[in-house]
Amino acid sequence: MRASRAIALLLLLQNRRTMTATELSAELEVSERTVQRDVAALVEAGVPVYAERGRGGGYRLVDGYRTRLTGLERAEAEVLHLAGLPGPLRDMGLAGQALAARLKVAAALGDAPAAAARRFHLDAPAWFRDAPTPALLAEVSRAVWEDRVLHARYAARSGTRERRLEPYGLVLKAGQWYLAARGPSGRVGSYRVDRFESAEAGDERFERDPEFDLAAYWAAAAREFTRAMLRERAVVRLSPFAVENLAALLEPTAAADALATAGPADADGWVTATLPVESWDIGYLELLRLGPEAEVLHPPELRARLAEATRRAAALYT
Repeated sequence: MRASRAIALLLLLQNRRTMTATELSAELEVSERTVQRDVAALVEAGVPVYAERGRGGGYRLVDGYRTRLTGLERAEAEVLHLAGLPGPLRDMGLAGQALAARLKVAAALGDAPAAAARRFHLDAPAWFRDAPTPALLAEVSRAVWEDRVLHARYAARSGTRERRLEPYGLVLKAGQWYLAARGPSGRVGSYRVDRFESAEAGDERFERDPEFDLAAYWAAAAREFTRAMLRERAVVRLSPFAVENLAALLEPTAAADALATAGPADADGWVTATLPVESWDIGYLELLRLGPEAEVLHPPELRARLAEATRRAAALYT
Protein backbone atom coordinates (compact mmCIF):
# COMPACT_ATOMS: atom_id res chain seq x y z
CA MET A 1 0.00 0.00 0.00
CA ARG A 2 1.29 3.47 -0.90
CA ALA A 3 2.02 5.50 2.22
CA SER A 4 0.23 8.55 0.81
CA ARG A 5 -2.92 6.52 0.21
CA ALA A 6 -2.73 5.04 3.70
CA ILE A 7 -2.58 8.54 5.21
CA ALA A 8 -5.45 9.68 3.00
CA LEU A 9 -7.61 6.72 4.03
CA LEU A 10 -6.81 7.26 7.71
CA LEU A 11 -7.60 10.99 7.56
CA LEU A 12 -10.84 10.34 5.68
CA LEU A 13 -12.02 8.09 8.47
CA GLN A 14 -10.85 10.57 11.09
CA ASN A 15 -12.74 13.47 9.50
CA ARG A 16 -15.94 11.68 8.48
CA ARG A 17 -16.22 9.09 11.25
CA THR A 18 -17.83 6.35 9.11
CA MET A 19 -17.36 5.58 5.42
CA THR A 20 -18.32 2.60 3.30
CA ALA A 21 -15.88 0.79 1.04
CA THR A 22 -17.75 2.29 -1.93
CA GLU A 23 -17.31 5.83 -0.61
CA LEU A 24 -13.63 5.25 0.16
CA SER A 25 -12.95 3.75 -3.25
CA ALA A 26 -14.56 6.77 -4.92
CA GLU A 27 -12.51 9.25 -2.89
CA LEU A 28 -9.22 7.40 -3.32
CA GLU A 29 -9.91 6.36 -6.94
CA VAL A 30 -9.14 2.68 -6.29
CA SER A 31 -11.24 -0.48 -6.26
CA GLU A 32 -13.23 -1.62 -3.22
CA ARG A 33 -10.95 -4.67 -2.99
CA THR A 34 -7.95 -2.33 -2.74
CA VAL A 35 -9.73 -0.44 0.04
CA GLN A 36 -10.26 -3.70 1.93
CA ARG A 37 -6.58 -4.59 1.57
CA ASP A 38 -5.53 -1.10 2.71
CA VAL A 39 -7.76 -1.29 5.79
CA ALA A 40 -6.29 -4.68 6.66
CA ALA A 41 -2.77 -3.24 6.32
CA LEU A 42 -3.67 -0.35 8.65
CA VAL A 43 -5.01 -2.80 11.24
CA GLU A 44 -1.79 -4.81 11.04
CA ALA A 45 0.13 -1.57 11.59
CA GLY A 46 -1.77 -0.95 14.81
CA VAL A 47 -4.38 1.55 13.63
CA PRO A 48 -7.73 0.82 15.34
CA VAL A 49 -9.99 0.55 12.29
CA TYR A 50 -13.05 -1.68 12.41
CA ALA A 51 -16.07 -2.41 10.25
CA GLU A 52 -19.64 -1.81 11.38
CA ARG A 53 -22.20 -4.13 9.86
CA GLY A 54 -25.74 -3.35 8.80
CA ARG A 55 -27.52 -0.29 7.52
CA GLY A 56 -25.51 2.89 8.06
CA GLY A 57 -22.38 0.87 8.70
CA GLY A 58 -18.94 1.05 7.19
CA TYR A 59 -15.34 1.47 8.26
CA ARG A 60 -14.57 3.70 11.23
CA LEU A 61 -11.89 4.44 13.79
CA VAL A 62 -12.27 3.58 17.46
CA ASP A 63 -13.85 6.56 19.23
CA GLY A 64 -11.26 8.95 20.61
CA TYR A 65 -8.46 7.86 18.27
CA ARG A 66 -6.83 10.71 16.31
CA THR A 67 -3.68 10.69 14.25
CA ARG A 68 -1.11 13.47 14.26
CA LEU A 69 -0.11 12.76 10.65
CA THR A 70 -1.18 16.19 9.44
CA GLY A 71 2.12 17.64 8.22
CA LEU A 72 1.87 18.82 4.63
CA GLU A 73 4.42 17.62 2.13
CA ARG A 74 5.77 20.26 -0.26
CA ALA A 75 3.71 19.08 -3.24
CA GLU A 76 0.57 19.08 -1.10
CA ALA A 77 1.25 22.57 0.24
CA GLU A 78 1.87 23.91 -3.27
CA VAL A 79 -1.55 22.82 -4.52
CA LEU A 80 -3.45 23.81 -1.39
CA HIS A 81 -4.43 27.24 -2.75
CA LEU A 82 -6.03 25.43 -5.73
CA ALA A 83 -8.12 23.14 -3.57
CA GLY A 84 -11.35 24.82 -4.71
CA LEU A 85 -10.66 23.92 -8.36
CA PRO A 86 -11.17 20.14 -8.55
CA GLY A 87 -11.56 20.08 -12.33
CA PRO A 88 -8.34 21.96 -13.19
CA LEU A 89 -6.40 20.04 -10.52
CA ARG A 90 -7.52 16.76 -12.04
CA ASP A 91 -6.59 18.00 -15.52
CA MET A 92 -3.08 18.93 -14.30
CA GLY A 93 -2.59 15.51 -12.68
CA LEU A 94 -2.60 16.94 -9.14
CA ALA A 95 -5.81 15.47 -7.74
CA GLY A 96 -3.97 13.09 -5.39
CA GLN A 97 -1.85 15.81 -3.79
CA ALA A 98 -4.90 18.07 -3.46
CA LEU A 99 -6.94 15.37 -1.71
CA ALA A 100 -4.12 14.66 0.75
CA ALA A 101 -3.69 18.38 1.46
CA ARG A 102 -7.41 18.91 2.07
CA LEU A 103 -7.58 15.94 4.40
CA LYS A 104 -4.57 17.07 6.43
CA VAL A 105 -5.93 20.57 6.76
CA ALA A 106 -9.32 19.17 7.77
CA ALA A 107 -7.64 16.99 10.40
CA ALA A 108 -6.00 20.07 11.90
CA LEU A 109 -8.87 22.55 11.54
CA GLY A 110 -11.91 20.38 12.06
CA ASP A 111 -15.04 21.49 10.17
CA ALA A 112 -13.75 24.91 9.04
CA PRO A 113 -12.63 23.85 5.51
CA ALA A 114 -15.86 21.94 4.94
CA ALA A 115 -17.87 24.94 6.11
CA ALA A 116 -16.06 27.17 3.61
CA ALA A 117 -16.57 24.65 0.81
CA ARG A 118 -20.32 24.66 1.52
CA ARG A 119 -20.36 28.44 1.06
CA PHE A 120 -18.02 29.09 -1.87
CA HIS A 121 -17.30 27.37 -5.18
CA LEU A 122 -15.35 28.73 -8.15
CA ASP A 123 -16.58 27.63 -11.59
CA ALA A 124 -13.80 28.74 -13.93
CA PRO A 125 -15.07 27.89 -17.46
CA ALA A 126 -17.25 30.35 -19.35
CA TRP A 127 -20.95 29.81 -20.00
CA PHE A 128 -22.01 27.94 -23.14
CA ARG A 129 -18.55 26.50 -23.60
CA ASP A 130 -17.04 23.18 -22.64
CA ALA A 131 -13.41 23.40 -23.71
CA PRO A 132 -11.67 20.00 -23.89
CA THR A 133 -8.67 19.41 -21.63
CA PRO A 134 -5.42 19.74 -23.65
CA ALA A 135 -3.79 16.34 -24.10
CA LEU A 136 -0.38 17.54 -22.90
CA LEU A 137 -1.58 19.60 -19.93
CA ALA A 138 -0.39 17.11 -17.29
CA GLU A 139 3.16 17.02 -18.72
CA VAL A 140 3.29 20.81 -19.03
CA SER A 141 2.00 21.11 -15.48
CA ARG A 142 4.70 18.74 -14.21
CA ALA A 143 7.38 20.94 -15.79
CA VAL A 144 5.84 24.01 -14.10
CA TRP A 145 5.65 22.48 -10.63
CA GLU A 146 9.12 20.93 -10.77
CA ASP A 147 10.88 23.88 -12.47
CA ARG A 148 12.00 21.67 -15.35
CA VAL A 149 12.90 22.89 -18.82
CA LEU A 150 10.13 22.01 -21.28
CA HIS A 151 11.09 20.75 -24.75
CA ALA A 152 8.12 21.21 -27.04
CA ARG A 153 6.77 21.64 -30.55
CA TYR A 154 4.42 24.62 -30.65
CA ALA A 155 2.01 25.44 -33.47
CA ALA A 156 2.04 29.23 -33.61
CA ARG A 157 0.32 31.30 -36.29
CA SER A 158 3.69 31.80 -37.96
CA GLY A 159 4.28 28.04 -38.13
CA THR A 160 5.24 25.07 -35.97
CA ARG A 161 8.60 25.35 -34.22
CA GLU A 162 10.71 23.51 -31.69
CA ARG A 163 10.83 25.40 -28.41
CA ARG A 164 12.99 25.25 -25.30
CA LEU A 165 10.91 26.86 -22.59
CA GLU A 166 11.31 27.68 -18.94
CA PRO A 167 7.72 27.29 -17.72
CA TYR A 168 6.80 29.79 -15.02
CA GLY A 169 3.09 29.22 -14.55
CA LEU A 170 -0.27 28.10 -15.87
CA VAL A 171 -3.34 30.29 -16.33
CA LEU A 172 -6.90 29.05 -16.83
CA LYS A 173 -8.86 31.78 -18.60
CA ALA A 174 -12.54 31.06 -19.34
CA GLY A 175 -11.86 27.35 -19.88
CA GLN A 176 -8.70 27.90 -21.97
CA TRP A 177 -5.25 26.93 -20.58
CA TYR A 178 -2.23 29.17 -21.15
CA LEU A 179 1.42 28.68 -20.21
CA ALA A 180 3.59 31.63 -19.18
CA ALA A 181 7.16 30.63 -20.10
CA ARG A 182 10.53 32.20 -20.81
CA GLY A 183 11.68 31.43 -24.34
CA PRO A 184 15.04 31.65 -26.15
CA SER A 185 14.70 35.44 -26.39
CA GLY A 186 14.83 35.70 -22.61
CA ARG A 187 11.35 37.23 -22.41
CA VAL A 188 8.33 35.60 -20.80
CA GLY A 189 5.54 34.95 -23.28
CA SER A 190 2.15 33.24 -23.34
CA TYR A 191 1.47 29.92 -25.06
CA ARG A 192 -1.89 28.19 -25.53
CA VAL A 193 -1.47 24.69 -24.12
CA ASP A 194 -3.77 23.10 -26.71
CA ARG A 195 -1.34 24.24 -29.44
CA PHE A 196 1.52 22.10 -28.14
CA GLU A 197 2.00 19.22 -30.56
CA SER A 198 4.56 17.61 -28.23
CA ALA A 199 5.89 18.49 -24.80
CA GLU A 200 8.39 16.77 -22.53
CA ALA A 201 9.69 17.89 -19.16
CA GLY A 202 13.43 17.20 -19.32
CA ASP A 203 15.90 16.49 -16.51
CA GLU A 204 17.36 19.98 -16.73
CA ARG A 205 16.06 22.45 -14.16
CA PHE A 206 16.01 26.23 -14.45
CA GLU A 207 16.39 29.02 -11.92
CA ARG A 208 13.06 30.76 -11.43
CA ASP A 209 13.14 34.56 -11.26
CA PRO A 210 12.06 35.28 -7.66
CA GLU A 211 10.60 38.63 -8.73
CA PHE A 212 8.23 37.10 -11.29
CA ASP A 213 4.57 37.64 -10.35
CA LEU A 214 2.26 35.42 -12.40
CA ALA A 215 -0.92 37.35 -11.62
CA ALA A 216 0.66 40.70 -12.48
CA TYR A 217 2.22 39.28 -15.66
CA TRP A 218 -1.08 37.83 -16.84
CA ALA A 219 -3.02 41.03 -16.14
CA ALA A 220 -0.53 43.04 -18.21
CA ALA A 221 -0.36 40.42 -20.98
CA ALA A 222 -4.15 40.22 -21.20
CA ARG A 223 -4.43 44.00 -21.54
CA GLU A 224 -1.69 44.07 -24.19
CA PHE A 225 -3.33 41.22 -26.13
CA THR A 226 -6.72 42.89 -26.03
CA ARG A 227 -5.40 46.24 -27.19
CA ALA A 228 -3.46 44.59 -30.01
CA MET A 229 -6.75 43.12 -31.28
CA LEU A 230 -8.57 46.47 -31.14
CA ARG A 231 -7.25 47.74 -34.46
CA GLU A 232 -10.06 50.10 -35.57
CA ARG A 233 -11.37 53.33 -34.02
CA ALA A 234 -14.95 54.58 -34.09
CA VAL A 235 -15.98 58.06 -32.95
CA VAL A 236 -19.26 57.89 -31.04
CA ARG A 237 -21.57 60.04 -28.93
CA LEU A 238 -22.63 58.33 -25.71
CA SER A 239 -25.63 59.06 -23.53
CA PRO A 240 -25.29 59.25 -19.73
CA PHE A 241 -26.77 55.74 -19.55
CA ALA A 242 -24.16 54.42 -22.03
CA VAL A 243 -21.33 56.06 -20.10
CA GLU A 244 -22.54 54.50 -16.85
CA ASN A 245 -22.96 51.00 -18.31
CA LEU A 246 -20.29 50.89 -21.02
CA ALA A 247 -18.01 48.44 -19.17
CA ALA A 248 -20.90 46.00 -18.68
CA LEU A 249 -22.11 46.23 -22.28
CA LEU A 250 -18.79 46.22 -24.17
CA GLU A 251 -15.34 44.66 -23.83
CA PRO A 252 -13.92 46.16 -20.59
CA THR A 253 -10.58 47.30 -22.02
CA ALA A 254 -12.29 48.95 -25.01
CA ALA A 255 -14.80 50.60 -22.70
CA ALA A 256 -12.05 51.92 -20.42
CA ASP A 257 -10.07 53.33 -23.36
CA ALA A 258 -13.20 54.98 -24.77
CA LEU A 259 -14.11 56.63 -21.49
CA ALA A 260 -10.53 57.87 -21.13
CA THR A 261 -10.94 59.80 -24.41
CA ALA A 262 -14.38 61.21 -23.62
CA GLY A 263 -14.74 64.96 -23.93
CA PRO A 264 -16.92 67.25 -21.81
CA ALA A 265 -20.64 66.54 -21.67
CA ASP A 266 -23.01 68.63 -23.79
CA ALA A 267 -26.23 70.22 -22.58
CA ASP A 268 -28.01 66.83 -22.66
CA GLY A 269 -25.21 65.03 -20.82
CA TRP A 270 -23.88 63.23 -23.92
CA VAL A 271 -20.12 62.90 -24.48
CA THR A 272 -18.03 62.23 -27.58
CA ALA A 273 -15.43 59.45 -27.33
CA THR A 274 -13.20 57.26 -29.47
CA LEU A 275 -14.16 53.59 -29.15
CA PRO A 276 -11.57 50.94 -30.17
CA VAL A 277 -13.05 47.87 -31.88
CA GLU A 278 -11.55 44.67 -33.27
CA SER A 279 -13.15 45.14 -36.71
CA TRP A 280 -16.02 47.09 -38.22
CA ASP A 281 -18.20 43.98 -38.26
CA ILE A 282 -17.60 43.34 -34.56
CA GLY A 283 -17.96 47.05 -33.83
CA TYR A 284 -21.36 46.98 -35.53
CA LEU A 285 -22.51 44.10 -33.31
CA GLU A 286 -21.17 45.74 -30.15
CA LEU A 287 -22.76 49.12 -30.88
CA LEU A 288 -26.10 47.44 -31.54
CA ARG A 289 -26.11 46.60 -27.83
CA LEU A 290 -26.17 50.30 -27.01
CA GLY A 291 -29.16 50.95 -29.26
CA PRO A 292 -30.39 54.55 -28.96
CA GLU A 293 -27.82 55.26 -26.23
CA ALA A 294 -25.03 55.77 -28.78
CA GLU A 295 -24.61 57.64 -32.08
CA VAL A 296 -21.78 56.79 -34.47
CA LEU A 297 -20.12 59.87 -35.97
CA HIS A 298 -17.27 58.14 -37.79
CA PRO A 299 -16.65 56.18 -39.99
CA PRO A 300 -19.56 56.98 -42.35
CA GLU A 301 -19.91 53.35 -43.42
CA LEU A 302 -20.50 52.18 -39.84
CA ARG A 303 -22.90 55.07 -39.22
CA ALA A 304 -24.91 54.15 -42.32
CA ARG A 305 -25.02 50.47 -41.33
CA LEU A 306 -26.34 51.28 -37.86
CA ALA A 307 -28.83 53.78 -39.29
CA GLU A 308 -30.22 51.04 -41.53
CA ALA A 309 -30.43 48.65 -38.57
CA THR A 310 -32.30 51.35 -36.62
CA ARG A 311 -34.81 51.83 -39.47
CA ARG A 312 -35.43 48.10 -39.66
CA ALA A 313 -35.92 47.87 -35.91
CA ALA A 314 -38.33 50.82 -35.98
CA ALA A 315 -40.34 49.13 -38.73
CA LEU A 316 -40.70 46.00 -36.62
CA TYR A 317 -42.13 47.99 -33.71
CA THR A 318 -44.33 50.40 -35.68
